[in-house]
Amino acid sequence: MLAANNSYVAPKSFILDGIPGLERVHVWISLPFCTMYIISLVGNLGLVYLIHHEESLHRPMYFFLAMLSLIDLFTCTTTLPNALCIFWFNLKEINFNACLVQMFFVHGFTGVESGVLMLMALDRYVAICYPLRYATILTNSIIAKAGLATFLRGVLLMIPFPFLVKRLPFCQSNIISHTYCDHMSVVKLSCASIKVNVIYGLMVALLIGVFDICCISVSYTMILRAVVNLSSADAQQKAFSTCTAHLSAIVITYVPAFFTFFTHRFGGHTIPPSLHIIVANLYLLLPPTLNPIVYGVKTKQIRDSVIKLFRGEKGASIQDD
Repeated sequence: MLAANNSYVAPKSFILDGIPGLERVHVWISLPFCTMYIISLVGNLGLVYLIHHEESLHRPMYFFLAMLSLIDLFTCTTTLPNALCIFWFNLKEINFNACLVQMFFVHGFTGVESGVLMLMALDRYVAICYPLRYATILTNSIIAKAGLATFLRGVLLMIPFPFLVKRLPFCQSNIISHTYCDHMSVVKLSCASIKVNVIYGLMVALLIGVFDICCISVSYTMILRAVVNLSSADAQQKAFSTCTAHLSAIVITYVPAFFTFFTHRFGGHTIPPSLHIIVANLYLLLPPTLNPIVYGVKTKQIRDSVIKLFRGEKGASIQDD
């Protein structure tokens, strides 16, 4: 937009266009999205409550899982309600500053989620490689400090993004072909060079994504070596079975994340925009939806705690009657 003194000013608002090319089926697309969002709310709130309620789950592994559930809740809530408003009510306009706030929270929470997955890998490494020292290494104080450090890293690295966007002139279209304000989707509307934004985005991806994946890879390499050296096949299976839920969470989180990251920067016109936007939404929605289910199915302690909780509630209600 061009001001009277020929200087560029930021637009008052952006238009989130939803999924271009699929406008006629927005309502149908919203149904699985809404269902997944409801499942994520119920599953993650239930998991956090269960971990808080059951003393048998007051262990480092489940504290980290509670952190992951809370981050998953915040991540999908920053985007899904807005996307549903676009699909159902055609409410596409978003204030410029609100767009920057949404961008900050989306990238901030995904950065924190990556850090929590790394902490969970380190937890599994300590549990399998140093089982006798597990409780002394991962104390409540260490867990709190690690969680706080992970949160601060995600937040501090994302703070420059809104300011880097705010300095850009937007003299072309204010229509964002997306359901939420993603950094690259917004800066591509600028009529100035976005080189600084791209470089900083890559730097953050290295400091968070690549660093966390390297730590996870090293942790599981050491875990694999420790498991292989166990005496019996039964012990090997039991030790590695404690990692299957976490490995599933890693795949669920990182595969769509990297697809979104690389197609935004290198995909060009080879990837249909509608496919990119759908995957970008699933990247934020799949982990919150599937993680509680995966951990509920794969983790015996959580299954037993759910059964115990429901039996206790049932018993209490019968006694009251």
